[in-house]
Amino acid sequence: MIEKTYFLYKKQKKIRIYGFFFVSLHARMNDCALHIGNRLLAMNKPLVMGIINVTPDSFAISCQSMSEEEIQRSAATAIADGADILDIGGMSARPDSQAVSLEEEWSRVERALKIIRKQWPNIPLSVDTYRAEVAHRATDVYGVEIINDISGGELDEQMFDVVARSGATYVLMHMRGTPATMSGLTEYDDLMSTLLGYFAERVDRLHQLGVSDVILDPGFGFAKNQQQNYEILSRLADLQVFRLPILAGLSRKRMIYNVLGSTPQADDTLLGTCALNMAALLNGANILRVHDVAEAVKTIQLFEQIRK
Repeated sequence: MIEKTYFLYKKQKKIRIYGFFFVSLHARMNDCALHIGNRLLAMNKPLVMGIINVTPDSFAISCQSMSEEEIQRSAATAIADGADILDIGGMSARPDSQAVSLEEEWSRVERALKIIRKQWPNIPLSVDTYRAEVAHRATDVYGVEIINDISGGELDEQMFDVVARSGATYVLMHMRGTPATMSGLTEYDDLMSTLLGYFAERVDRLHQLGVSDVILDPGFGFAKNQQQNYEILSRLADLQVFRLPILAGLSRKRMIYNVLGSTPQADDTLLGTCALNMAALLNGANILRVHDVAEAVKTIQLFEQIRK
């Protein structure tokens, strides 16, 4: 079945048509590939991005990897379990968290990059940062292939230029405010129209700068309340209009453990993560960003059986 899909964006308080595409209701990126540095990752099946947090205040205890041994163990486990990409974060972005200095963030990130690049030189690496300088150092010194920016370039106006010069793939996420303020910024006239307009404007800017490899992340939990998170999940396929890979970052988030009456670290929350990851896959997600790689890989295995 084919439908005519269009997306809108708001400009100067007026809604304008940005463009339209003809897409299948169940269109996926099965015949596409994602450029990661100088290589291609086939998108004929979903990918797993394993989280390596080098922060002392990660909400997922198993990822509080600060020592060299802990970083090695976390990376080795993620790779052995089937991670396609490792995502390294040096500053917590949980709700109400406070920023650390640029040099402190870079010190944490660099510690992990040194260790992982030395032992696993071929694993694609992503750095989770909204600071252009951290992105520049990571791509320039360590050849990091992906920049994962929770702010979509809003918290550092130099970010898009850095990504364009580096040739890195860019994860464009939707958020309002900062991690410290986003919980109070959840009022939307129309949530999905806001997301579509946000991505339309920024994808256009990135393309004009020569950034062709962009991944979209709707930002579950970032300036969205619980109901809004589930609305996005149920309508995730709307983002396929851009014909870009979609990343789902649902792992152990509040939208799961609040519903289950659990905690971030509990087994119930892991089970809930697997359930919502399956929902994301069925609605068009191409990449799962997770703390628990083995379980995500098994979820994808079951999804592939459904798709067959």
